[in-house]
Amino acid sequence: MTDHDHSHEHGATCSHGHDHTHSHGFLGLGHHDHDTGPVVEARYRKVLWIVLAANAAMFLVEIGAGLKGLSMALLADALDFAGDAGNIAISLLVLSAVQSVRAKASLFKVACMVAFSLWVGVATIGQLINGTVPRPEIMGIVSVLAIAVNLGSAAFLYRYRSGDSNVMSVWLCARNDAIGNVMVMVAAVIVWLTGSNIADAVVALLMVALGLSAAWRITRQAMGELRAH
Repeated sequence: MTDHDHSHEHGATCSHGHDHTHSHGFLGLGHHDHDTGPVVEARYRKVLWIVLAANAAMFLVEIGAGLKGLSMALLADALDFAGDAGNIAISLLVLSAVQSVRAKASLFKVACMVAFSLWVGVATIGQLINGTVPRPEIMGIVSVLAIAVNLGSAAFLYRYRSGDSNVMSVWLCARNDAIGNVMVMVAAVIVWLTGSNIADAVVALLMVALGLSAAWRITRQAMGELRAH
């Protein structure tokens, strides 16, 4: 994938300063100083705070809607919002750290993403067995709101989609959320037309697959950064 290739190349390049006191930091966010670590562009930090607030708010909205509407797809998306908020919070904490620390933070995020994905997968299979049918009107309304929030977040983060594994993880989560919300809305329509919970379960499992795919990409990038360091 083009973004991945570019981000891997850029991240590896920025881990070496050689004999220069300063070299370009990731994504052009600043400069890398071997004594103090990267000096991060203030605008990127501000963007992360905005996206963090939006994700935390949508977690509260979707967890309530998912429980009320009996939708595993909404609950999966709610926990995804929570994971993204935690992801961004960690990014803010390590934003000015050296690359090895940022890479290790990325691997911690990966562990959380995998744990979340496995939980959603197991819960979705359980709901399929129980035959619980979600409420499509709640799914539809909340998914439209979530799409608006995630598209806004993705637009803010698009400029910063390439860089080290820590930066890339934030972008991939925002992108996957936008895709997932569209799928939830489609599932709501199908549940409304068929009265079946299958579409809800399929979307939840597809979101699990997206999360695991992103986790694999971030792991490869982070391990490469640690080897380069």
